[in-house]
Amino acid sequence: MDSPFHPGETAVQERAGVRAQVESIGPRLIRDHMPDQHRELFGKLPTLLVGSLDAQDQPWASMLVGRPGFVSSPDARRLRIAARPDPHDPLADQLAVGVPIGLLGLEPATRRRNRMNGRVVALDAAGFDVAVEQSFGNCPQYIQTREPTWVVDAAAPSAAEHFGHALPAAAVALVQRADTLFIASAGPHPRRGGAQGVDVSHRGGRPGFVRVQRLAQGGHRLTLPDFRGNNLFNTLGNLAAHPTAGLLFYDPERGDRLQVAGRAELVWDGPELAAFAGAQRLLHVTVERGVWAPGALPLRWSPPGYASQLAATGRWDGVSAQSDTAAGDPPMGSTPAAT
Repeated sequence: MDSPFHPGETAVQERAGVRAQVESIGPRLIRDHMPDQHRELFGKLPTLLVGSLDAQDQPWASMLVGRPGFVSSPDARRLRIAARPDPHDPLADQLAVGVPIGLLGLEPATRRRNRMNGRVVALDAAGFDVAVEQSFGNCPQYIQTREPTWVVDAAAPSAAEHFGHALPAAAVALVQRADTLFIASAGPHPRRGGAQGVDVSHRGGRPGFVRVQRLAQGGHRLTLPDFRGNNLFNTLGNLAAHPTAGLLFYDPERGDRLQVAGRAELVWDGPELAAFAGAQRLLHVTVERGVWAPGALPLRWSPPGYASQLAATGRWDGVSAQSDTAAGDPPMGSTPAAT
């Protein structure tokens, strides 16, 4: 059976020491169709995470919103999304028949998440269709439980702000308190070949798990800890082959949306990595541009129930989970579950 992994993924798996293990199970985990339970999950969600590419092959992460049922599956090899992005979202300019795209269905209340990567095969004023090329589930680790509610008679969102290398002050504040983000990435030659397309994935941590640094030249760099996961290394493998990433942050209380595009660099060792408890690697994303859209999302989310795996992780300020418990933090003493 052909390997479902491209050279970037296999290189990261090799360096992490899991190559043989993952190759033996990969073809069973990654399918060319959606199982019924994946189709059912997509159909009940009010949000859909999307990874796409701009004309420079820069990945972007987006969130589409609709009443449950706006994502449907006419058959196991196709999804219909009855929504279009707002004009401030880079996805609005990137949707076209034939382009690669990555999708993530995530239900925070149950911590279920499924990924589907494919290509746009139909596009109209109401939405678009995606044909399956890869479909696989992910474990529930690091997902904070939340319940979404719709905003009734919400005010029109403020105008979006497009920025360059430096984040707006309000965006910095959002990143510094975030416990969830989504990351879009692409394989080698992302516009050619199915397994080398676009992907979007979830990352979760204790509030403030993403560090914001001001660079000497005036821009910002974000640093994400990479915790133990399923060892497939789809995202990190993509970044090894195509070192650019798109990040999406959202404010659960206000509906603000932050999209960041930047250059990615993986850190495997050193004192910076050792300073963050629970991190197996670090990911630097140097900001190149982005979009800050206050109040762009018509949903608000309940306060989080933190994932138990986060008890074994630290903080960038040097205060470890074992020595400080903030209100609402996960209980101490548990360890991440293997996947």
